[in-house]
Amino acid sequence: MAYCTTCTRTGVSSKCRVDFQFEKNNMEHRTDEISTKRLIVRRGQIFNIKVDFTDGSNLEMTKFRLIFETGPKPSTAIRTKIVVPFTKSIDFKRWSAIISSSTKSEWCLAISPSPEAMIGYHRLILQHTDDEDVKHYLGNFVVLFNPWCSEDEVFLNSDLQRDEYVMNETGIIYAGATEDISFFSWNFGQFEEDILDICLKILDNAPKYLKNPNQALQKTGSSVYIVRTVSAMVNSKDDKGVLQGKWKEPYTDGVYPGKWNGSVAILRQWSNTDYQPVRYGQCWVFAGVTCTVLRCLGIPTRVVTNFDSAHDTDANLSIDTYYDVEGNNMAETRDSIWNFHVWNECWMRRSDGHSGYDGWQAMDATPQVKSDGVYQCGPASVKAIKEGKMDMKYDLPFIFAEVNALCVKWLVDKDGLKVMNMDDLKIGQNVSTKSCGSDKREDITSYYKYPDGSSEEQLVFERANRMQNMPKEDRILSLSITTDKVLYNGKPFVVTLVVSNNTSEKKDCSLLFQTNKRRYTGFSGPQVKTIKQEITIAPNEVKVIDLTLDYEEYGRFLDMYNLMTLILIVIDLSSKRKTAVIKDITLINPPLTIKIPMGPVVLNTKLNAEISFLNTFPDTLKDCVMTLEGAGLIKGEKQINFADIEPNQTATVRYDFVPYKSGMKRLLVDFDCDKLQDVKGSLNIVVQDK
Repeated sequence: MAYCTTCTRTGVSSKCRVDFQFEKNNMEHRTDEISTKRLIVRRGQIFNIKVDFTDGSNLEMTKFRLIFETGPKPSTAIRTKIVVPFTKSIDFKRWSAIISSSTKSEWCLAISPSPEAMIGYHRLILQHTDDEDVKHYLGNFVVLFNPWCSEDEVFLNSDLQRDEYVMNETGIIYAGATEDISFFSWNFGQFEEDILDICLKILDNAPKYLKNPNQALQKTGSSVYIVRTVSAMVNSKDDKGVLQGKWKEPYTDGVYPGKWNGSVAILRQWSNTDYQPVRYGQCWVFAGVTCTVLRCLGIPTRVVTNFDSAHDTDANLSIDTYYDVEGNNMAETRDSIWNFHVWNECWMRRSDGHSGYDGWQAMDATPQVKSDGVYQCGPASVKAIKEGKMDMKYDLPFIFAEVNALCVKWLVDKDGLKVMNMDDLKIGQNVSTKSCGSDKREDITSYYKYPDGSSEEQLVFERANRMQNMPKEDRILSLSITTDKVLYNGKPFVVTLVVSNNTSEKKDCSLLFQTNKRRYTGFSGPQVKTIKQEITIAPNEVKVIDLTLDYEEYGRFLDMYNLMTLILIVIDLSSKRKTAVIKDITLINPPLTIKIPMGPVVLNTKLNAEISFLNTFPDTLKDCVMTLEGAGLIKGEKQINFADIEPNQTATVRYDFVPYKSGMKRLLVDFDCDKLQDVKGSLNIVVQDK
């Protein structure tokens, strides 16, 4: 497809000049944010061009037709061709063209791409009907999906939603844990001019296109095909995809995933290095880049976060994790429960035999399991996920498990396996996305599942053949772990252990409390603290034990997640029966403060930003760097290194930039140092035209 990226007004033929009316057409097609120097149109919508014949010939109109070609190069046979005769009126259901007016030397043409047109570059030719060798090459243009066109399968009948899910160049991604949801801004930047060409390169580098270009070209009008291709190509597992995933240190040969503020730098690096995968990404990075690509191509897309997300690789709808009596996670099995997992939803009408399941479709570019032999996932109807339609395309059972699997934690000792916790309500919590038209969090859990305990939920589980009611051991002891609701990184905090004796007998017990760092993928990291002690609990007594975790203990293990697992195991010494409980916590980083001068912010006028950070840690922060980014505000990324920050000292960084696009924009800042990673901040800025 990628045979040209620019068009010219003159010199396209020895006998004619063409005016593609870039600015007018692109504004009407809502692509002027990408460029006004080339023609970019949306399918199912008219665009107008003028053709001037330099020899003044009054060509016989009925003797000419238009040819639309797509393919990698004009000279290759790998090309598709659509022949469009001039008619008296536009037919919006197919490729159509009319001569709206004419003079002796000029034709005004109105052209409408089919609402099912192939996405990408098109070559426009004016050809004589009686002699095919008589033709005028008029130029090249790009066709995108059109969510404003009711005949297009990505049609979204809401201006507010189209503004959010197609036109918004920034967004919010949610992270953290179920009980402690955090968020950060992301720069999608889909309307930076070079990003469109990079997105089309992604399609051209897909293995199915490289293997059979003609066949792949025929499918590029299908939103399902495009979404599935992008899902496969944003990760690099089995192709020349954009991002290489990595979930463990070290990241010294690349960029650690939390460093990224947006998609633009990633896509440019991939394009500029001959399609070498960019190192490194994790789920939110894959989802952010996917959102950029699909919004750029015109498919309404949003980023979605699922908390306590199951990765059920063996498809049994049960996630089993195993701990020894010392509280250690025994093995990193393929199944896991992620604190959070980020994927995408895209809006489309299903034209592949799944009528009645239009609307939001879940898809995921994070490489987890193969689908049709490739690391790709979706699109799966969110409505079908909720109803447990396990036989529907694409990869619906895997996504169903992410929000519905059983969570079973086993204690392993010399006597065998014991269920220490089984939770059929844990998985799939607080499914979150940025609200349409605001920066608030929208909880969309009800789109994925029925209320817990409802008859509808029971029916769905039966339909999905999910195991239920696994027998639990009667407990003579009840355990719980509590902490303050908000825990600040760099500060000590108290953990409260509660052990309840539910019997009328005194219990002598052995207590083990252990704290581990935790990756967000659910697997344990280094051990932070271990406490062992003997306790006696009177009949029906509730014993409360307060412990303090100091920064000096957990701060030794720098990572980007700030997550920890707390595990409590109590053994009744007389019966040897074991009871355990696990709690995950998230530490909150100190905030960044971003300020700009009072008064209007004007297009193409210098603006000064002031970014401040208060060091609330007991240590001096070294190797300090801030990274700034913002579509329409700063071209590319800007890194600023600055001096060490002493305890209780505030560091202030000032940076001048010139906004180059008007409208609501967002400045994004990432702060890193030797003790902290991924401190994020952002500020919305309204840029006014002069």
